[in-house]
Parts: sequence; C-alpha cells; structure tokens
Amino acid sequence: MVKKRVGVYPGTFDPITNGHTDIIQRATHIVDHLIVGVARNDGKGPLFNTEERLQQVRAEVATMNTNGTTIEVRSFETLLMHFAVESGASLIIRGLRAVSDFEYEFQMAGMNARLNPNVETVFLMASDRHQFISSRFVKEIGRLGGDIRHFVSPRVAETLSVRFAHEANSGDSSKRVQTR
Repeated sequence: MVKKRVGVYPGTFDPITNGHTDIIQRATHIVDHLIVGVARNDGKGPLFNTEERLQQVRAEVATMNTNGTTIEVRSFETLLMHFAVESGASLIIRGLRAVSDFEYEFQMAGMNARLNPNVETVFLMASDRHQFISSRFVKEIGRLGGDIRHFVSPRVAETLSVRFAHEANSGDSSKRVQTR
C-alpha cells in the first residue's frame, strides 16, 4: 500500500492572489492531498474575515486542474505544527517570493522542525511572473484605485472592488494599508 502524501499550505490569504494559486497548483504535483490552511490570525487586522477568506480560497481552488490531488480548505488558529499533525500532514508547503522571504521562512522551518521533526517543510520558489505579488500590496493598490487584475483573479478583483467601495462610502479609514 502506497502512503498518501498530505501537505499543508498555510497562509492568511487576505486576499488570495495569483501567487498563492500558483503555489497551490504547483503543490498538486508533490502531494496526494493538499490542505490549504487559512489562518484566523485576527491580530493582523485582515480586510476579510475568516469565513470570507475561506470562501475566496474555495472558489479559486474549485476552478483548478488539481492533477488528481484532492484539495481541502480549512481554517486554523493553532500552532502550524499542531494543525499539520491534526491534519495528518507530513509536509508543509511554503512559497518564497524573494531573498527577503528566505530568512524568515528559514527560521520558521527550523523552529517547526524542532517542534516536530517528522513534518518536513518544502519551499516552492514563486514563478517569476508572481515573485513581486503580495496581498498587502494588492490591497494598497486596489484601495487607491489601481488596476489589480494582473495580481488576482477577476472574482477576487471584483470582491476587493466592492469592499473598497463600501469602505469609501462608509468612511471607514481603519482598514488603511500601511507601507514601510
């Protein structure tokens, strides 16, 4: 009997970008079952609540060719290692966009390995056309009226447009995206 390879791809997905969907698509080549773990992480002050982010990710995954890999989308609010073990995963999938991501991801992989050496972290380099995409920049560009259609799916672009119009009409400036 062949052991089923289960992987977890964690993130806040606020919102899910083309970079995220690229990593999900590519992860289907290395696992039999992929769990996209949507982190609750309310401390980050997400634009979308957990349920909205789950719906967005599920809608994007539903349109993918999964290469026979089953994909499940679930939220979590525990340590990633606890979520991975609870999910039966032996791999954590992480995307790297640039060298600047590496140090943080390397430290996190080391800590996770100390917590559970039976769960490996696999890094997938972002495709060159997606290396610069981040949810934070997508939100900032969209909020300021820029064209985000190259960074997210049409469905997500529309959802963002509606959210930003609602913010503008309600005068809610508490969701302003800060840049360094």
